[in-house]
Amino acid sequence: MISKDPRKGGLAGRVTKLSNSEQQNNPLHGVRLDAILEELVAKLGWEELGKKINIRCFNYDPSIKSSLAFLRKTPWAREKVEQLYLRTTKKGRK
Repeated sequence: MISKDPRKGGLAGRVTKLSNSEQQNNPLHGVRLDAILEELVAKLGWEELGKKINIRCFNYDPSIKSSLAFLRKTPWAREKVEQLYLRTTKKGRK
């Protein structure tokens, strides 16, 4: 969770810690982005993943390394991948 810094009027880039109860309710707690991506690729394949989430790193010369670099820099794309992961795995069906 990124908090706003009222002194700067924008995002401070600081990550605030979530309480234990918030983490326990987070189905992605402890799941790394590389593990999420590898599981989606294993389950769906690059072609299907590119159809479900239409981003260049999935459709043109896809690789885990280039996709991770893009997803780490692009919050909206990472959110889409995380939501797809939750929909396609048992973690999202608790």
